[in-house]
Order: sequence, then C-alpha cells, then structure tokens
Amino acid sequence: MARSATLLAFLLLLLSGCSSLLDEEDETKGWSAQKFYNEAKAAMADGDYERAIRYYEGLEARYPFGNYATQVQLDVGYAYYKNNQPDSAIAALNRFIKLHPRNPFVDYAYYLKGIVNFNQNLSFISRFAPTDISQRDPGTAMDAFRDFSELLQRFPDSQYAPDARKRMIYLRNNLAMHEVHAGSYYLRKGAYLAAANRGAYVVEKFQRTPAVKPALLIMIRAYDAMGLTGLAQDTRRVLALNEAKGVFKFNTREQEEKSWGKELWDFLELDKN
Repeated sequence: MARSATLLAFLLLLLSGCSSLLDEEDETKGWSAQKFYNEAKAAMADGDYERAIRYYEGLEARYPFGNYATQVQLDVGYAYYKNNQPDSAIAALNRFIKLHPRNPFVDYAYYLKGIVNFNQNLSFISRFAPTDISQRDPGTAMDAFRDFSELLQRFPDSQYAPDARKRMIYLRNNLAMHEVHAGSYYLRKGAYLAAANRGAYVVEKFQRTPAVKPALLIMIRAYDAMGLTGLAQDTRRVLALNEAKGVFKFNTREQEEKSWGKELWDFLELDKN
C-alpha cells in the first residue's frame, strides 16, 4: 500500500511538472482576445503566416464567442491562402460562408475562394516566367469560374465584382483553349472523331472566345481525315462566314490578342490585395 501511494504521488508530481513546463512554453497564456488579434495581424504584416495562423486559431479556441470570433474565421482563410495551404483556406472560407451567410464581408469570402482556386495550379516558375497554363488540368480553373460566378449572382454590386468578371473572361478563354489543346492531341494520335467532338464542344459552349477559330480548323482537319466531305465543307463555310464578319477579331480591352501567359501575368498583378 505504501509503495502504491508513493508511486501515485510521484506520477502526480511528474504530471504537475509537465503541466508547468507546457504553461511556461505557451507564450499566449493570459492573452486577451485583442492581444491575440493584434499579434496575428502583426505576424501577417511580417509575412509570418504560420505564426499568424497559430494566433488566429488560438484566439478562436480561447474566445469562441468574443467580438473577434467572426472576423478571425475569415482572416484565417486569408492566412492559409498566403501560407500556400489552399485546401485549408477553402475549408475555412466555406465554414465562414455557412456560418455567416448574411455577414457584410461574405462577398469577400466568395471572392477569396475564387482567388485561391485561380492561383492553386500556378507553380513558382509560372509566376516569374509566364507559360501557357491552358494545357494543364482545368479542374481548379473550373472551380474558380464557379466561385466568381456565384459571387456575381449573389452580390452583383460587390466591390469585388469587376475583378471577378475580368477573371471569368480569362478563365473562360483558358478553358476553351484547353479543349483546343485536347483536340490537337487527338488529331496527332489519329483519333479524329474525338478531335472533331472537342472542336464542336468549343464552338457550342465557348462562343465569342479566341478558341473558336482553331476549334473550327480542328473540325475541318478531322472531317477531312474521316472522309466526311460534307461536314468539312459546311465547317469551312462557317469559318469563312465568321471571318468575313470579323467575328474572330478580339480587339476589346477585355479580350486582347496576347499570349495566354502574358494575360495570366497581367491578372496576377491584381492579386496584390
């Protein structure tokens, strides 16, 4: 019995020591909600996003019903984005939208979701050496397009709406060019029916984009290769008619004829906010 009591006392002393050590290592012990928030903002300003995330999460855990709780749920989404944690950023923003659908900053949550997906498949190299990302997997581009579209549907007068519209134009053009690249690939492989179908999809779903003309050319080559002379001739007439009308001239401010990489570079300049 005496040995058991001694052992129990020793374990309690050991646990007490560990607890004291943890308390000493916890720099945030005794911090107020305002102290947490100020330190998190300072960490963000310093570019120390991991530390900012730790403080934001600590604030919400310790003061879940305080004055800063709602704002922190949005701010931590931005911190995750800046820390190159897109999945965590999307999860945080979705949570904010679900919990606070009428919050005055919920339009920003939708916009930031679009920004996260817009940039998610950009590598370090593509930020400094613009490349044709229309050849990559379009999954996150489609997610970004849907995010911006939802923003415009729900908040057409949002301060973020003009930028969202510009990005949607870029994304739509890029998605169309992805289909053109796929059609070209099928042509090279001799899969002419698949190539023709890709071209037809662009013509049907992505009208008034720079991808329509190359899509029609893919269709003509595919029909010729399959011996479908009538369809090839019809497609040539459509191409000639639209060229005569100047349909393929994209000279507006939003659809300049410049490389996709250069256009991406321009849009990235908008990410400074």
